[in-house]
Amino acid sequence: MRLEGKVAMVTGAGSGIGRATAVTLAREGAAVMCADLNLGGALETARTIGAAGGQAIARELNVRAEESVRDALEATAAELGALHILVNNAGIGGRDHTWDDLIEVNLNGVQYGLKHGAPLIEAFGGGSIVSLSSILGLIGIPGATDDGTGYTASKHGVVGLTRAFALNYAKRGVRVNCVNPGFVETPLTAPLWDDPDRLESTTARHPIGRLGQPEDIANAILFLVSEEASFITGVALPVDGGYTAQ
Repeated sequence: MRLEGKVAMVTGAGSGIGRATAVTLAREGAAVMCADLNLGGALETARTIGAAGGQAIARELNVRAEESVRDALEATAAELGALHILVNNAGIGGRDHTWDDLIEVNLNGVQYGLKHGAPLIEAFGGGSIVSLSSILGLIGIPGATDDGTGYTASKHGVVGLTRAFALNYAKRGVRVNCVNPGFVETPLTAPLWDDPDRLESTTARHPIGRLGQPEDIANAILFLVSEEASFITGVALPVDGGYTAQ
């Protein structure tokens, strides 16, 4: 197992990519703090991990609040004995959210994780942080999430934070990367696929010929936090079926 003896915290672990990531890291031997605004979802993820023989605990987390992020990280170290891996996954999107909502959750929430997580990981001997950006952190798509500006700005910001923290911690034993998923079938994106024409056209934009699954992203995150990626930091990795190669 690639992560035996490691301790991880995954935000937004109650569903979708976060749940798939928490389960994947636990399967590879990590003890996992499943943190989510939806405590019920986080508890369900932790139960799933436990039923498979892994170790996991759950905690309510609001990434809009810096103290909530700090406290969750400290609780992970206190309850599981260390912190080696942080996955900043919690995020929102869609037409129901304002600019402030999108920046507070998608960008500020990641910054709080990096700010408080990186020194804690350093204190426990080093490790890895992976944050979730998006293909909209690399490109713009007309009409995405209403006018697209808030979501696109927040996800571009994650790439910038990743590069800055990667350089700050490169000699301190903490690698910092982000992944940039294409369109993935999750509860967050489910309303987009109610329109069959939109589903067909969006799928067609991915050269690989399908939408992503949460496990596709979880496997990329697993690679980045493992020792197999020990020479990789400051990277924004598209996991998008070729979308941004066009």
